[in-house]
Amino acid sequence: MKKNLTCVACPLGCSITVELDDQGQILSVTGNTCKRGDAYARTEMTNPTRSLTSTVKVEGGRHPVVPVKSAAPVPKSMLFDCMKEINKVVVKAPVHIGDTIIENILGTGVAIVATNDC
Repeated sequence: MKKNLTCVACPLGCSITVELDDQGQILSVTGNTCKRGDAYARTEMTNPTRSLTSTVKVEGGRHPVVPVKSAAPVPKSMLFDCMKEINKVVVKAPVHIGDTIIENILGTGVAIVATNDC
């Protein structure tokens, strides 16, 4: 079986073809022009991950929310569950860029951090 992907690892956006055997094991990756494309395709086929951005409610700040992001990509299958957890959080001002808002979201080992001051 073959899967076609558009690589997002760099600005080139290569069209990558991943060939899989009957058990879903990767046989080959073609079409990438750099090593990052090969790594992206292999990860996308075995354990897709995404960076997560959102906002968290703030009490007593200049703004009602502060933007946050995941410090590392989280499993794609957990994005909606992570968002539910983030939406439960309310922090007290002041909040600073880089502050950890959630230490280890849903046991992923990934922190949710503030990306602005409030």
